[in-house]
Amino acid sequence: MLKQKALRKIFITTLTMFIILSIYTIPNTYKKDNILRTNLEIEEITGFKTDKIYLLNKDNYLVKTDIFIDSNNTKDKIEKIINYLIIDNSKIPVGLYGYIPKKTKLLNYNIESNSLLLNFSKEFLNTDDEETIITGIVYSLIELEDINEVSFQIEGKFYKDYNNLNKNIGINKNILYTNTRDINKVVVYYLDNTDSYYIPVTKYLNDRRDKIEIIIDELKNTKKGLISYLSDNTELLNYKEENNLFILNFNDELKENDPKSKEKTLNTIAYSVFDNYDVNMVMFEINGENYEYIKR
Repeated sequence: MLKQKALRKIFITTLTMFIILSIYTIPNTYKKDNILRTNLEIEEITGFKTDKIYLLNKDNYLVKTDIFIDSNNTKDKIEKIINYLIIDNSKIPVGLYGYIPKKTKLLNYNIESNSLLLNFSKEFLNTDDEETIITGIVYSLIELEDINEVSFQIEGKFYKDYNNLNKNIGINKNILYTNTRDINKVVVYYLDNTDSYYIPVTKYLNDRRDKIEIIIDELKNTKKGLISYLSDNTELLNYKEENNLFILNFNDELKENDPKSKEKTLNTIAYSVFDNYDVNMVMFEINGENYEYIKR
């Protein structure tokens, strides 16, 4: 009986790993709906918790995607995440790219009071896009529950001023301000051109309005490589924040979206709210009536 149970467990584990491997190696030749399912619903399909990392897409934006790491140990995850981010890593989903220079080695690392110190080999310096590398690594590793900030060393020596970094450094930066007074920093989430991944963009602009008003306006005015399904006719009637909840009241136009784009539209708004406000849930209303909600 014990032998049968053991064999059954091995079979289920092997089958699950085969499904996960298939998900990440199937070529990008299917319809967009399947691509979206691959990226955003992998936890639902497999029953395994995934980790989030940031990879480059063809438009050179860092996008958030899911990977499966067969370990709950933070130190194991750090090493495997770094390996995912190296250029030409064969495990990367089709259409996305790593950015840590080839042959770079993570020599060692240390975690102390939720602060992570990474020590890389000198190959880390073989790049013309240092900002992307630093940003992608920081954002990927801060997704881990035990990591709040990241510092960098090269061959045992601290590298420039890259110490104690967190999401305050911004990602996919868009500088829109014309003077250095009254700069508002706002994070807005879009979809990429494949309709598969979410792209956070940190905007710096001279705009004194509340961040949510800026978010809604920016989602109506997309640019190349940044997709939003929010209609120009959508109006944010009012909003309020209370008890870890952000309530947004829109006109009827919000629910006029195609059903396939409804979830994506709400997600881009909710993810933007979560990155700009300290709340755990976003409640959507239509003319004062409950419509949908999204939890962090």
